[in-house]
Amino acid sequence: MRILVAEKLAAEGIELLAAEHEVDVRVGLSREAFLAALPDYDGLLVRSQVQADAEAIAAGTRLTVIGRAGVGVDNIDVDAATEAGITVVNAPTGNTIAAAEHTLALLFALSRRVSAADASMHAGDWNRSAFVGRELVGKTLGIVGLGKIGMAVADRARALGMDVIGFDPFVTEEAAARHGIRSVPLAEVLTTADAITVHVPKTKETADLISTEELASMKEDAFVINVARGGVVDEAALAQALEDGVIAAAAVDVYSTEPPAPDNPLRTAPNLVLTPHLGASTAEAQTRVAVEAAEQVRDVLAGLPARYAINAPLLTPETADALAPYLPLARTLGQFYAQFGRDVSDLTLEVGGELASFDTSPLIAAALGGILETHTEERVNTVNAPALAKARGIALVERKTPESGPYASRLTLIGSHSIAGTVGSAGPRLVALDGLEIDLEPAAHMLLSQHRDRPGTIGLFGVALGEADINISSMHVARNEPRQDAFMLIAVDDEVPAETVARMQAFEAVIELWLINLE
Repeated sequence: MRILVAEKLAAEGIELLAAEHEVDVRVGLSREAFLAALPDYDGLLVRSQVQADAEAIAAGTRLTVIGRAGVGVDNIDVDAATEAGITVVNAPTGNTIAAAEHTLALLFALSRRVSAADASMHAGDWNRSAFVGRELVGKTLGIVGLGKIGMAVADRARALGMDVIGFDPFVTEEAAARHGIRSVPLAEVLTTADAITVHVPKTKETADLISTEELASMKEDAFVINVARGGVVDEAALAQALEDGVIAAAAVDVYSTEPPAPDNPLRTAPNLVLTPHLGASTAEAQTRVAVEAAEQVRDVLAGLPARYAINAPLLTPETADALAPYLPLARTLGQFYAQFGRDVSDLTLEVGGELASFDTSPLIAAALGGILETHTEERVNTVNAPALAKARGIALVERKTPESGPYASRLTLIGSHSIAGTVGSAGPRLVALDGLEIDLEPAAHMLLSQHRDRPGTIGLFGVALGEADINISSMHVARNEPRQDAFMLIAVDDEVPAETVARMQAFEAVIELWLINLE
């Protein structure tokens, strides 16, 4: 497959992808050239500058995955990508240490007035009394956003002898306490902390999270640090607060528009340390985020779940490894059932055996994807399948059971009919039809008959297919009792012609006949 790397990426990430795919590194494309190039690619890798917005996603008609070599995805229209069935992945752990260390570097710079002292020395001055600092030991650090970076900052701040409080509505008090953080409401963070650092994504809810009212509630000698995303701290309000002495000092690494405009009020605000988005700018972090993003792009293109998909279920590595072999099987069962059971409005996916102990929501999405492929011309995959199914009135619920027969795990798709499968050493196998045992490897072209089990019936099918020059690769007959109704599943090398299907449907013993296409 073809992958477009649209921004500078560490060589290790590019090499990882190039081992399996065709990779084009095209940095600095104009907007027009970027949009014109997108239809030729299956994967896209960006950092923070290239905009993978709705227009770009519409242009990328082949795109399966967009990778962000970094944490935030505000330069990617995730909703548009989800609707288009494009997986969006990021690299949330690769720059954790770099961002945490930069946060502490800015905190030290503020507390010891490093930037101002440096500028004074370069100007030829020697004025020690003008730059009296403050020690961090015993001070209270308030962290807004307790994700990986926020937690890493807390660990380092506690090592400096700081007390740490934090706010994050999605993190439990117990989880915060494991990092020595006392979880408190946002208002208490603002009024109590000696220094406040934000580590939240940029969303509608977090835009201008720290603005005029919040700044006014802080201590007069408080510091504010933003190494998260531009716009989380209201830039105009922060500049005004510094001008008016509402807070003592601030440090900013990220901006609502990058680079910030010449008239951005932060450029002239006093007691402010500015850095040009350096939070992830270490050699080690650049390599880690490139590899982390590239690995996931590779996995998605291979049909595997991504560890850090933004618009798909997040899975532990153990769950991802356990589910990976069964995702193609779930899709196959969905494809098969859509052509066999036909009525797909109310279905159950039974997950039996060892798999039942895992989060199996990706299997539901994969089965829905297989079902929908026969009902729509839209691109369908595990990303957009649940939404597309809901819009079409297709309901698929999950049922877990420890029972899986003679298999370690088994999936059964159940409605008016049922089809079951498992995964063996050679890959997926179909193991039951309407409760009758079979054993057959799925094939691109299959013929399924329900017929009365009479002598000579199987031979009639063989003759009809032979005269049509259709080769049979494998076959299985499923029945309860001799001379009762039976199923016969035949895998063939080519699509069966319509006239041959009509001929077989006319056999006296045939009750119903289905052509199953699993391409």
